Amino acid sequence: MRNYVTLLSVTPLVLVAATAFGQSQALGIFTDHGDVGKPSTIGPGSASYDAATKTYTIAGGGENMWASADHFHYVYKKMSGDVALEATITFGSSNPGTGTPNGHRKACLIVRQTLDSDAVYADAAAHGEGLTSLQWRDVKGAVTQEVQSNVVGPRRLRIEKRGSYVSMWIGDVNGQLRPAGGSARVDFTGDFYVGLGVSAHDTGRIETATFADVALGVPKPDSGKTTLINTLETINVRSKDRRVAYVVTQSDRIEAPNWFPDATNMLYFNNGGKLFKVQAEPPGTPPNPNRLKDPDPVFLGVLTRINNDHGVSPDGKMWAISDQSQNVNGRRPSLIHIMPVGGGPVKRLTDRGPSYFHGWSPDSTTITYCAERNGNFDVYTIPVGGGEEKRLTDAEGKDDGPEYSPDGQYIYFNSERTGSTQIWRMKTDGSEQEQITKDDQENWFPHISPSGLLIAFLTYEKGAGDHPENKDVALRVLDLKTGKIDVLARLFGGQGTINVSSWSPNSQYLAFVSYQVVPQ
Repeated sequence: MRNYVTLLSVTPLVLVAATAFGQSQALGIFTDHGDVGKPSTIGPGSASYDAATKTYTIAGGGENMWASADHFHYVYKKMSGDVALEATITFGSSNPGTGTPNGHRKACLIVRQTLDSDAVYADAAAHGEGLTSLQWRDVKGAVTQEVQSNVVGPRRLRIEKRGSYVSMWIGDVNGQLRPAGGSARVDFTGDFYVGLGVSAHDTGRIETATFADVALGVPKPDSGKTTLINTLETINVRSKDRRVAYVVTQSDRIEAPNWFPDATNMLYFNNGGKLFKVQAEPPGTPPNPNRLKDPDPVFLGVLTRINNDHGVSPDGKMWAISDQSQNVNGRRPSLIHIMPVGGGPVKRLTDRGPSYFHGWSPDSTTITYCAERNGNFDVYTIPVGGGEEKRLTDAEGKDDGPEYSPDGQYIYFNSERTGSTQIWRMKTDGSEQEQITKDDQENWFPHISPSGLLIAFLTYEKGAGDHPENKDVALRVLDLKTGKIDVLARLFGGQGTINVSSWSPNSQYLAFVSYQVVPQ
């Protein structure tokens, strides 16, 4: 059994000896190999195993492993239950020797339901140009989705299937691994195939990769003590590609990203009662080698216990922040404050609590928020310049998550007045309240794109109650012109994922936080 040096945040593998499954020595711990989909026009793929160096060499052709069909050479075995597979990957020779290999050629660690080209699958994919992604197809014949790592060209990869979620881990040649961030819900049933694959991303070529120190086993079982992998991500609302901005393993949650309203791709989030900023590289944007990769704390003066309800004004000049650091009659209720973005005096807007900020008016003169008054949660507004709060809803149950439309005509919010939480809207004076979504799920926190064309929101299964953490949820988007609702991502999250608006200024991307509960 081979031992690997691991970081504390990594779940160690329980390695499985090759002889335990009766595999052919020619393929090491795997039982078979072959082409999936259509091979290269210049011939089939191939695979070999060097027992002395414990290295697999795989040559594969094929158009790609993407969209609704995959074409590659696969070395595999059948397994079931939870699995983990890791290897150190190096790209090798190319055939023909002339010409240039495709930058998106792939060497992958793969979990696959069947050997059909359009099968349900997940993989940790190293690309020839250095891009490294967790990729998956969660329904047979569906289009591939991915979470792109923010690390270019890691040498060692792991894919881990734990329950219904798959995740990727990245590391160096010494075997030190850490979470790449992000995960995907993929439901594998019964037996499935686990192994190594190579695709040329070019039907006229055969590309080669080596997989060294391959370890196949199962994740460490739960011990009762867990921690959280927190991933701040961005997603392209058109392609649904996701990219990691920041990942950290800790017991506390990072929550509620805001996208600053300029071209810097700066994201703000709360962690441990404080506000931090980090810079994103959204999917499809050019690399920014000088970006702020490690979170930088934002000084908020006396506000030392902020919660996940905060946002910057549309003109980029002021913060509105819900905070629980002030003692009021022996309690620390959530109260709303404003302060200049660059630092300066803090002004309290709400005298009563709890009050939870949710949105700015387009002209940056008014905020809307959810507050509990006399045992009922309703939507309120208050002028930034000071004045009395105005109650806009009075239905029984919770009205929450209010946000102005960019044209200033409406306030959107979620309400449970019909028995399940749905998206509603009303005029900014509280009149003409109307229901927008009508389905059998629970819909929370409507966020309207700066273009005014789309609404992103968080969806729980019916009966979830309130907006709890650690749930299977979906990010969905509603097209206000057509009424069509589309799923952007299915993930493990809930509380903290998108409590406040996280749209990019150009309406092309959303920021959100996903989570993974893993053994300590």
